[in-house]
Formats: sequence, structure tokens, C-alpha cells
Amino acid sequence: MELSKAALLRDLPSVDAVLNSGVATSLSQRFGRVVTTDAIRAVLAETRATLKAGTSTIPTTEQIVAFALARLAANDRSTLRPLFNLTGTVLHTNLGRALIAEAAIEAAVEAMRDPVSLEFDIATGKRGERDDHIRDLLLELTGAEDATVVNNNAAAVLLALNTLAGGREAIVSRGELIEIGGAFRMPDIMARAGAKLVEVGTTNRTHAKDYRAALTAETGVILKVHTSNFRILGFTKEVEASELAEIAAAAKVPLINDLGSGSLIDLAAFGMQREPTVREAVAEGAGIVTFSGDKLLGGPQAGFIVGKRALIEAINRNPMKRALRVDKIRLAAIEATLKLYRDPDRLAERLPTLRLLARTRAEIEAQALRILPRVQSAVGSGFTVELRECRSQIGSGALPLDTIESCGLAIRSNSGGAALERLAAALRALSRPVIGRIEDGAIILDLRCLTDEAAFLSVLATLNFSLPA
Repeated sequence: MELSKAALLRDLPSVDAVLNSGVATSLSQRFGRVVTTDAIRAVLAETRATLKAGTSTIPTTEQIVAFALARLAANDRSTLRPLFNLTGTVLHTNLGRALIAEAAIEAAVEAMRDPVSLEFDIATGKRGERDDHIRDLLLELTGAEDATVVNNNAAAVLLALNTLAGGREAIVSRGELIEIGGAFRMPDIMARAGAKLVEVGTTNRTHAKDYRAALTAETGVILKVHTSNFRILGFTKEVEASELAEIAAAAKVPLINDLGSGSLIDLAAFGMQREPTVREAVAEGAGIVTFSGDKLLGGPQAGFIVGKRALIEAINRNPMKRALRVDKIRLAAIEATLKLYRDPDRLAERLPTLRLLARTRAEIEAQALRILPRVQSAVGSGFTVELRECRSQIGSGALPLDTIESCGLAIRSNSGGAALERLAAALRALSRPVIGRIEDGAIILDLRCLTDEAAFLSVLATLNFSLPA
């Protein structure tokens, strides 16, 4: 027996023999010689271990190369996996929020490919400002006196507070001390900004007199935070931004209005609950308005700061601005996205976020009926697939109580919840994962965000799932 094992081990090809074989050439060309050598060495080590354990078959060189290819392909695959978002949440934070418009993608690619005039004034031949590429667009779309941009809205609030209220007091309603995703809380951001938090009012009711009573010589700003990710209902009271602006002006301190998601258009035109637009917030008199780029605006991740010129100039002088600035790739994508808003008649057609939000229930139901038989065939007889009425969410803290009529499929197991969990795992394991949600004893696939139906069906056809005997 030992002699037989020794003979098998002697017959196992060497790393060099496999590496220099014709079938391995393509691996070196695709992945590089170093990692290909490591992969072949690892496959041979595993084979040697199985031979010592009693396996009596030596794999061919072609099989060794195939095993190495599988290992290399798995390691080479990006961890940022494209997937099908069938959760029913359009702006899903964990899935990357807004999909970028084709015009923005093209602009970003162009900025990556060649040197660009990022901080170079072509007309004068001197140093320029990177904010110049989007400043005029932001002023046009918001009505503000000046504007700047940082890498996200939390950074925008942090920078504005640090500049205008660092070492001083920032007055905010207790009902607006929100927590955003990942357990980041407004009081913590304010503390990091160096502002001294002054809470006024109660959780459900805050009055104008509360703000006036809190004003002191140490007041740096009044802060209004749009509660975009929750609502307090019932016996409530808040002070509108326009009234806060008057209070702030009388006290000669700026009002910072953090809109959170922020929208440049009236969403009621698309059948959704009306949200205050950035232009309206500026017109109400806020000194500074902050909002996100990758939520309702539908662009790449960014935090916009618009408002009074003197305040923006002070913010731009803050050394923190450099640490929070955006690069040429994102600037190019932001500029292209903002330009789409100049043509509101075609905005829903060209901006993926609005296109998904504007899909009608009838359109989605027709799609669900088309693909239902194919989904049933893919999951097998152990499951039942039915048409399901859905309510899609906008997501990422935008309009938390406003849902949109949608339609999808409910997959129910004929043998219990464990099978449902295994199927959900199998769907996630596909070459392009399918992500739904488990609710009411079923996997729910909300089809609002399914735009590439052919690709979905092609991937689903590879599902290899069977119930245990």
C-alpha cells in the first residue's frame, strides 16, 4: 500500500511541468506567471494530500490546470459584485444607492482615461479651482449665491459646523437629533465638528420661543435637520425653516438647513410625497443648505453645500475642506448628472433613479407575469411561485413613510422555512446574485428595479438547487 502511494506521488507532475504545458499558457497570459504558479502549486499540494489519504487517481495535467483556473478566477473576481436588487428598496444603502446615468459614466471614464483641467484654468494658463466645474450648475439649479462640494453629506454637515460653530454653540431641536445608517448620530457629528450641542424643545414638540430662549453670545449657528429617515406623528410641532431663518437673521447667526437626501425637483410630479426642494430651502433664507448627491439627486456619492457667498468662502478656507474634497472622476460624474436637470422633460428617461421610481405598477405586473413560469421552472417543484402585490420603498432615508405601488413574485416552500433559507442562499450564490427579502414565510422578489430581464432569466437558468432527499 505504501509503495503504491509512493509510486502515485512520484507520477504527480511537477509545478514547472504543469506551468510549461500548452494548456497552462493561457493562465499565465491572463493572470500573470507569479499567481498562476502559486495556484498550480496549491492544486498540486491538495492533490498530494488526497493521494496520501488514499485516493488512487492522479489528475491529468488538463485537470490540474482546470482546478488552478477555478482558483484563479475566484480570487480575481471583484468583491464589488454586480447583482439584481429585488429587495423593493430603490436607493438601498448596502447595495450602492443610486445607479449612475450613462452620461455620468461616460464623463467619469473620460476623466479616468486622460489628463483633465481639474485645477487648471485653460483661459489664463494659471491654477484653477476644482469647484468651478460644478459651481455654476449648482447656482443655476438651486438659486444659491455660492456652492461647494465634499465627499458625502455627513462631511458637508461636519465641515459647515466646524467652520461656523467650532468652539461655539449649535442650537438644534431635540426631535431632529437623528441617527443615520451605521449608527452615526447627529450629536456625535456635531461633537467631532467642535460644536457645543444645545438641545431645545422635546422629542415631539419644539416651538420658536425655544430657539429664541437658547440664543446666547456663544451661539454659532442654528441647525435644522430634515428628519428624512423617520416621522413623528400625532401631537407634534416643529418650526419651519422660513421662521428659523428669521430668528437666525435677527440674532445675526447663520441657519444651517441639512436636507439629508435633498431633491432638485418636485417629486410630486412622479406621484410621490412632496419633499422640500433645495431651491425652496435656499429661498426660505437658510445661510447654508446641505444635501446628498447619491440619493434622490441620482448621482455619485457627494455632499453639496450651497448658500450665502460669505459663508461658503469661509467653509472653503477651512483646512478640513481639502481632506474632504472629491476627485476628478467623481467631479466629472457630478457635472454630467447635474446637467441632466437642465432638461426636466427627459429627466426620468435619462436618470436611472427617477426612471425606477416612475415605473408604473401595471408595467411591473406585466413583467412579473412574463417571468413567473421561468422562475417556477428554475426553483423546482418544491416551491410555489405566485404573483405578489408589493410596496416599494425609496430608501436611504428618503421619504420613509412614502411607498410606491409595485408588483413581484412570492416564492413559498412546500417543505418548511429551512428550504426557503437554502434557496435564498442559492440565489445569492449565482454568478450575479439575486437579492430579495424574506417576509411572511416567502422570498419576495419586488421587480421594480429589474431592468435587464433577459440577463436575470439567463442567470436564473443556472440555478442549481435541489431539496435534500
